[in-house]
Formats: sequence, C-alpha cells, structure tokens
Amino acid sequence: MTANEKTSPIDELRAQYEELAELAGSLAHEIKNPLSVIHMNIDLLSEDLVEWNSPQSRRSIERVNIVREQCERMQGLLRDFLRYARLRDIDLVSGSLNDQVDTVLRAYKAEASKRGIEIKRYLDSDLPSIALHSDSLQAALMNLVKNALEATGRGGQLLARTYSTQSSVALDLIDSGRGVDNNTIMHMFQPFYTTKEGGSGLGLPTARKIIEAHGGRISVQSEVGRGTKFTLEFPVLKRLP
Repeated sequence: MTANEKTSPIDELRAQYEELAELAGSLAHEIKNPLSVIHMNIDLLSEDLVEWNSPQSRRSIERVNIVREQCERMQGLLRDFLRYARLRDIDLVSGSLNDQVDTVLRAYKAEASKRGIEIKRYLDSDLPSIALHSDSLQAALMNLVKNALEATGRGGQLLARTYSTQSSVALDLIDSGRGVDNNTIMHMFQPFYTTKEGGSGLGLPTARKIIEAHGGRISVQSEVGRGTKFTLEFPVLKRLP
C-alpha cells in the first residue's frame, strides 16, 4: 500500500476485529492454565475432606463440589471459545459429503438408540465432490446432530438427506423434536446465546463458522412442537477440464 492509499472503513473494522479476536484468544488461553490448577487443587482438597469424615467436612465437600462443577463449566466454556476464536483459514481437499455424514451418524448411533430415536438417512449416491476439511466439518455436523438428538423425545426421528441443487451440494438434518420459536432462530448463531442450561452458546456459531470456511452456508427452519430443519449448502467442486 502506498502513502496515498487509504484503508477503507471495512478493512479497518476487519483489522480491529482480527486484533480483538487474537487478544481474546490469548486471554482465554491464559485463563485456562490457572483454572486447571484450581481444578486440580479442588480435587485434592476434596480427598482431604473425605478423610476427615465429620459433619463439618461433609458440608465442606458439598461446597467443594459446587466449586468443581463451576470450574468444569468454565473449562468447557474456554475450550469452546478457543475452538471458535482459533478457526481461521483451513486447508480443503476434495471429498465426499456423504462420507462425513455417514461417519457422524454412525458415531451417534448408540446415543440415538439409547434415547429411542430413529435415524433415517437418504444419501444421494451420485453426489458430486466438495472441498472439505474432514475434522472440522465432522465437528460441525456432530454439534448439529447432538443438538437434534437432545431436542427429540423418545419415539422421534432424525432424518439426514443429501442432494444436489443447480449450484451446490446440500444436506438437510430434520428432527421431530420440540422446535424453537422465531426469536431463538434470530439469535441462535450469535456467540454466547443459548437456551440450554449450562450451554456455552458457541456450538452453533462455531458450526456456522466452519461451514462458511468451506464456502458454504447454513439455514434453519423450525416450528415449536414439530421439529427443526437445518440445511447446509456447499459449492460443487469444479472438475478439471
């Protein structure tokens, strides 16, 4: 950039955002270390109190357990935040969306069975390849499938369907769960917004960030009492001439 060139307001905002994101990630990492020490010493303190075996120690153990639970919650929040903050450009290779979906569904097969939820899959065998990063894409899909199972009661269904459109490869994840209202739909991809007790509010924002890093997009439709549908769309990998 020459001396006469000026940065645009958008570029300045982007630079400020990146600086703040890097700073926040560094701060979260610094908090993570002493928090691990606190957690370890809470466990040691709990062991000491058990040995005393007195009414006073039992009351203290209850309080220690509360501190441990909150410590573990903060560790989970920091872990999710670091995953969100560190997601930058990722190396994409040619791959099959069907394979990623199948791997995730197999990983949750036992959980679905335990919950009495039927998983149905309709995966297009002629699906074109997409550019993907397997680990991160599976992480995004796992978050969506996990949320769907948690929102669906016994006897419900989770349907996974892949198909081609004119310009993309798409995936529908449709559950017959409790659904969400329009206000939740408007805010569910905002960092730290959550309707789940103990949730970090970073699962869906991270999933969207991963999907967008793949050049894709995610949309949602839901109706309270009937279920939710997430649609993921990815650009078709162009074939070499």
